[in-house]
Amino acid sequence: MQFGIFTVGDVTTDPTTGYSPTENERIKATIQIALKAEEVGLDVFATGEHHNPPFVPSSPTTTLAFIAAQTSRILLSTSTTLITTNDPVKIAEDYATLQHLADGRMDLMLGRGNTGPVYPWFGKDIRQGIPLAVENYALLHQLWRDEVVSWEGTFRTPLQSFTSTPRPLDGVAPFVWHGSIRSPEVAEQAAYYGDGYFHNNIFWPVEHTAQMVQLYRARFEHYGHGTADQAIVGLGGQVFMRKSSQDAKREFRPYFDNAPVYGHGPSMEDFTKQTPLTVGSPQEVIDRYATMREHVGDYQRQLFLMDHAGLPLKTVLEQLDILGGEVVPALRKEFAIGRPAHVPDAPTHASLVAQAGGPVAHAVHGVDDVTGASPVDALAHEGLR
Repeated sequence: MQFGIFTVGDVTTDPTTGYSPTENERIKATIQIALKAEEVGLDVFATGEHHNPPFVPSSPTTTLAFIAAQTSRILLSTSTTLITTNDPVKIAEDYATLQHLADGRMDLMLGRGNTGPVYPWFGKDIRQGIPLAVENYALLHQLWRDEVVSWEGTFRTPLQSFTSTPRPLDGVAPFVWHGSIRSPEVAEQAAYYGDGYFHNNIFWPVEHTAQMVQLYRARFEHYGHGTADQAIVGLGGQVFMRKSSQDAKREFRPYFDNAPVYGHGPSMEDFTKQTPLTVGSPQEVIDRYATMREHVGDYQRQLFLMDHAGLPLKTVLEQLDILGGEVVPALRKEFAIGRPAHVPDAPTHASLVAQAGGPVAHAVHGVDDVTGASPVDALAHEGLR
């Protein structure tokens, strides 16, 4: 079971002080938060991808590579990578590069995003969101597995004898999670490929989450990847903690009431009843999240949103101390009780390499898209081989 945090990278005014961090401060704070996550023993740090204010993470691979250079253990991921508006060729190249730089300590979560205007900004039609996600991932999946790819689809120019470089580390593609909140087509896509399914349920009741995960598990088994309870599932979460429940609620309320997404909507009490948001003592968080597998079964990854709504960096780091020091150790013990031996752990690069029978060496000898000539042949012709 992996525990970690994810960020959406919002730049939000602190409602208690009126202070708005600069983009530079928010980006630098993200790095400090990731380093703290490793320090307190968390397993995963994930960053979102946005291309509009008030968000700063428009280049996840740059941020994650910088973090990889300063860490040694924590697994780096996204939440999410936009499969609809990014070119799958560029995704293949960028994340394979990150995989090499991080020595395999990475995976990625693919999603359609939640910002409608991003589609025309990148020359796409939001009405084609699902077909884009399906086609683009089919190409990405092939680019990482086939050394030479000839391909033709609806949404991008064809490829003729194209080789994506660098090739995946050890010949093994990064593990992919498909992130969704409400789209059964995404759960279906994850199941078809035998990939992970991440339900970011921070805005939804647990009944909806359970229904989506159940669909994914059933289809995972249908496609022959294993039994339903062996499907790879991740969940989102959201918490704020202090020693006493009263202190937590008093401190977090102004941030909740003014949050860009759910502020000025339901009361904090109503929202915590209807979603996984838990504001209280560490024990309340432990008790609440220990029940999640009663709804979705034994699962592999739990990520928490901790740094949003204008919370100051000092407060976020204090939250991570509590999460890593008190909550996660208790949840690790709780989730280990009664976990069937046949239920897999979350995939890692090492486990995927072992599953493949060891590292696969790639000698890239592709051919030029235009001339059809091999670089090796060209070098031999020039007497340079």
